[in-house]
Amino acid sequence: MAHIIVVGNEKGGAGKSTVSMHVATALVRMGHTVGALDLDLRQQTFGRYTLNRREFLAHEGLDLPSPNFMQLPDIDPANIPEGENIYDHRLSAAIAELEGKSDFILIDCPGSHTRLSQVAHSLADTLVTPLNDSFVDFDLLAQTDANGTTIKGPSVYSEMVWNARQLRAQAGLKPIDWVVLRNRLGSQNMVNKQKMEQALDRLSKRIGFRVSPGFNERVVFRELFPRGLTLLDLKDIGVKQLNISNIAARQELRDLVKALKLPDVTINF
Repeated sequence: MAHIIVVGNEKGGAGKSTVSMHVATALVRMGHTVGALDLDLRQQTFGRYTLNRREFLAHEGLDLPSPNFMQLPDIDPANIPEGENIYDHRLSAAIAELEGKSDFILIDCPGSHTRLSQVAHSLADTLVTPLNDSFVDFDLLAQTDANGTTIKGPSVYSEMVWNARQLRAQAGLKPIDWVVLRNRLGSQNMVNKQKMEQALDRLSKRIGFRVSPGFNERVVFRELFPRGLTLLDLKDIGVKQLNISNIAARQELRDLVKALKLPDVTINF
């Protein structure tokens, strides 16, 4: 069976699609087959990323390792039993299509609460939650006091993950391995950064997730999107000398993939 990776966070702007594209492409480059889905049916940032990649590679005559992205299939509502949700069936059909030909299926969820996102979280073997290094984003996971030092209780997203865990337990599936990525970390060791680290450490023990560094804020990610490229593609498109920022970003990706502890994955980039 394919190992399902879900990238989820109900707040936009945390870097979900950038993380999704880089993890999916890294896995393909390491020799794995990767199916990919974008459940943000309106914005489709991850889907646009993969489309940009196909168009750029075709234009340049390049053949670079890429995930197998597919849209959710349309289903005739007349074929859906009464009382059942059509989106459940569309997602199930996509998973069934990718399952037999993928080592991993990576699902990018929308930055909002939707039925598709709920169901996807219950399917996750590994759940990746990118989080900007800010208490504005931390509020997605838990409510804190005015000083950001005392956790008053879990927030709506944490409760959704808890419900997903309960559904998996009832179905006899293994627990979700939940990894929270600290994205867009600043280079300075500021007081807010220290408070965030301490708050995440306390919360991780309370609601059960692992914390890993993600990507720092870098211009290169915005530059790569229109061509659908990742950090791992730069040399293949003729960049002979990576700058210091690009080298650091590649190391961040290496550390990120390693932190996910995915089955049968050996880091070789």
